[in-house]
Amino acid sequence: MSNKLTLNLPSFDYKIKQENGRPYILDVIRKKYIILEPEEWVRQHFIHYMLTSGYPKSLLKIERGHKYNTMAKRSDILAFSREGTPYLLVECKSPDVPITQKVFEQVANYNRIIKAPFLAVTNGMEHYFCKINFETNSFQMLDNLPAYC
Repeated sequence: MSNKLTLNLPSFDYKIKQENGRPYILDVIRKKYIILEPEEWVRQHFIHYMLTSGYPKSLLKIERGHKYNTMAKRSDILAFSREGTPYLLVECKSPDVPITQKVFEQVANYNRIIKAPFLAVTNGMEHYFCKINFETNSFQMLDNLPAYC
């Protein structure tokens, strides 16, 4: 994984180290170095984008486990409201993975359990945001990352 891959996200001051011939990137939320794969590069950029957009570091959970149809799954990024309820669920993909209907279905299925009112899907190059209306079982596409309130 080349750490020179430019994404359609703001750059940030990242820390990378080599261990056993593999690159690792510091995750400021989990407070540890994570193997630097293409999806992790996107995840770390999106985390920093969220932080600079006003999302509190203490209310972000990364790769949080949950059950879906009795299977263990992990959400990439989950932001909580100040009241402790899910606020924004983010699905990150590698830059070479196109954002398709299948990707949206994956995050929507996770959200049936999590019940976040906002969803985001990104591959670092393209980003999609939507607001969920649970009463009508519908969604509205948004132009930008939902503001944190």
